[in-house]
Amino acid sequence: MKRLALAALLAASSALAQPASPPSPGEIAADAPAADWQAISPADVLLLEFAGGRKVAIQLAPAFAPTHVANIRALVKDGWFPRNAQIVRVQENYVVQWGDPTEKAGLPAGIVARPADGYERPGTPPGFIALPYADAYGATVGYSGGWPVATDDKVHWLPHCPAMVGVGRNMPPDTGTGAELYVVIGHGPRHLDRNIATVGRVLQGQEALSSLPRGTGGLGMYEKPEERVPLLSARMASDLPSAEQPQFQVLGGSSLAKWADSRANRRDSFFIRPAGGADICNLMPPVRLKP
Repeated sequence: MKRLALAALLAASSALAQPASPPSPGEIAADAPAADWQAISPADVLLLEFAGGRKVAIQLAPAFAPTHVANIRALVKDGWFPRNAQIVRVQENYVVQWGDPTEKAGLPAGIVARPADGYERPGTPPGFIALPYADAYGATVGYSGGWPVATDDKVHWLPHCPAMVGVGRNMPPDTGTGAELYVVIGHGPRHLDRNIATVGRVLQGQEALSSLPRGTGGLGMYEKPEERVPLLSARMASDLPSAEQPQFQVLGGSSLAKWADSRANRRDSFFIRPAGGADICNLMPPVRLKP
């Protein structure tokens, strides 16, 4: 009995002597103080519902694509999307895209035909925080206002990462109006950075898009009209009654810096060697609904 008691005491002492495992990124986010969770304005949240009960919430980025975003708001206000838009393309490891399959539906008055923004933002965006990790497509990556950002130190842009939203267009100088949009559902196609306007990101409902059947036509196009998925509803969250507006938050402050460091240098007990770096697409700031 004494030997058993001694063994238990030694085991307990050994456990106490072991250093605590550093927190994982998920634990850092879960333990972040409320002050580090920054509110996302309902005025910037686009709520879409596609046929089949597929609901998606998208945060628009007026700080990076003001004219494209203004066009999208005007299309929503006009009711253009439910009248005309369908999911027409689902390409494996690439994008889900929706718009007018006929490309003949007239646009509301005031829509800017070829916005010049959405590709890059001159100067430094407010509160830009650079990360100490290399990037193959820009000199630096970091965060601004809860957005992932890449830069060549002269201009800044939103990268093409999974869940980011871009604007479909034809050959340049066309830049798209915002009537045709897509969401990245595969590995981040960063070669599209600064070649196609990026206007937002999916906050909720990514699985509703990525789980769609893949198109069998070229570039994942749906070949038959019955394969297309109609867009039934498009509303800005701020147009709902206050009690019905979803209150999304994005991680910021010192917690975001700790989270990014932990993500790039995994030190929790599962990992053997910290990587010492991370692609900006693997550092998308955590988003949640306000508790």
